[in-house]
Amino acid sequence: MGKKKTFTLKQLEKLSAEEVINKLQHENYSLLETFGAGKLRREMVPVGKACNAAINYVFNTTGPKNNPEKHRKAARKRLVKLLAKITPGKYDKMPRDQESGIVVGFNHPSLGEIGRILAMKIDIMGDKPMYFPVNLPWYEALAPNYDRIRKLGIIITPTITPSTWKKMSLKEGTWQYEQGNKLKRGFRNIYTKLSHDALKEGGVIFVAPSATRQATVFKNKDVYDKKEEIIPTMSMLAVRLYSDPEMECDFLPMAVIPPKNYKRGLNFGKKYELVPGKVMTAKEIRKKYFKKKDTKKLDGFDYEFHKRIADNLPKEFWY
Repeated sequence: MGKKKTFTLKQLEKLSAEEVINKLQHENYSLLETFGAGKLRREMVPVGKACNAAINYVFNTTGPKNNPEKHRKAARKRLVKLLAKITPGKYDKMPRDQESGIVVGFNHPSLGEIGRILAMKIDIMGDKPMYFPVNLPWYEALAPNYDRIRKLGIIITPTITPSTWKKMSLKEGTWQYEQGNKLKRGFRNIYTKLSHDALKEGGVIFVAPSATRQATVFKNKDVYDKKEEIIPTMSMLAVRLYSDPEMECDFLPMAVIPPKNYKRGLNFGKKYELVPGKVMTAKEIRKKYFKKKDTKKLDGFDYEFHKRIADNLPKEFWY
């Protein structure tokens, strides 16, 4: 593809978040390079190449090529088998016949669980529509293969996490900072809209409540002891989804149990376990957590969600 292109100030001022995403996918542009954070993009190049090679392999070695639907299903099966070898996971307890849409929130100790979660989704959740928020460095690495990833039933959409925003080191008052902030909001709005549509169709979305890799469910003991505020990731999403009175999606806390001596990376060949917690239904959430029927605020929901993840983990992963 050659050297990555950068956006000009005039371009970013005129382009919508959707148009920026299209250029990342199809025209070899890089926001990270534009914002002077090319190092973050380059760090993901090896991982991106490995992921893209795996995706190309499953499509190039399956058929029939003259029947797109059968070809897609064959590629999905081959990908599940491939992932079972290189990123093995145990997920036999996960629900298979969930009719309504479902939000799966999981602890995020490493990168390794991502491969296991994708394999699980493709394997037991079939054609359920799925949208996966992908941190911008990851997204830029995977964007060239967006169309093939979509054929596998996985629709990725970019997000700028707090950790990446901090690493970008944009100075307040600069055009990079202003445009970055605008896109951060734009990406979040796109993801919320896509998630809403997917869940209305009985789909599934996966969310890490910590919004970044974190060894424990709760950030620290003060958060667990309710002395420090918890990140309101899950409640913010729930409020937006349930603003639609017809939304009936459930929230499922899922514990990721990594292998012994795991590292922050992909932990190839080591088995992870994905364990579902007690489902929080739309009816339960609306009745129990909306504060005095105020549809703009949830009370205690984030803490309870985190606790239901922790309940299925060894205590060393709690805080």
